[in-house]
Amino acid sequence: MVVDDHPMWREGVARDLTEAGYTVVAAVGEGAQAVRVCGSVRPDVVVLDLQLPDLSGVEVIRGLVGALPQVRVLVLSASGEQQDVLDAVKAGATGYLLKSAAREEFLEAVRRTADGDAVFTAGLAGLVLGEYRRLAAGPAADLDAPRLTERETEVLRLVAKGLSYRQIAERLTLSHRTVQNHVQNTLGKLQLHNRIELVRYAIERGLDDSDSPE
Repeated sequence: MVVDDHPMWREGVARDLTEAGYTVVAAVGEGAQAVRVCGSVRPDVVVLDLQLPDLSGVEVIRGLVGALPQVRVLVLSASGEQQDVLDAVKAGATGYLLKSAAREEFLEAVRRTADGDAVFTAGLAGLVLGEYRRLAAGPAADLDAPRLTERETEVLRLVAKGLSYRQIAERLTLSHRTVQNHVQNTLGKLQLHNRIELVRYAIERGLDDSDSPE
């Protein structure tokens, strides 16, 4: 689903997606409308502009995730402001891409988002991870956290380091589907909702440490 209040931009994005082989189930110009139809059209990925006339981007993201918890939201925005990026991610966005991105970069971001990867314009990923490290410096992690298997912990460590599912599969000599299953099992055990929350969990426990064994 494409959500953008500028008709020409909205139609152009929808056209690019269709030409790339995706099915665009809806293309709307208002946040409330997007939230309203999300549960019925059930998109796998929502490409969302933050600047909408009726609701804030954060409200729309929360509404989309509330209507369809498994949906993946890729923000496509003209703003690269730190607060906009962090607010979007904290609300539940899976990735954040600037509108200055090339068509090929955008389509690759959509593909990776659909695969479950967290996708950011260059420089923004470090910003998000830096914020999570700051938050991780707060109260100690819950000592009663569910136990993960050795393989789940290994996959989680590589997720925290920013590797895509395909890269993790190659690194561990597993199938792409097996990696996805490990991630979904881990999300279920930890009662988390998406990859962004999973990365934060891993950082809080030091699993993203570059000196950790791989």
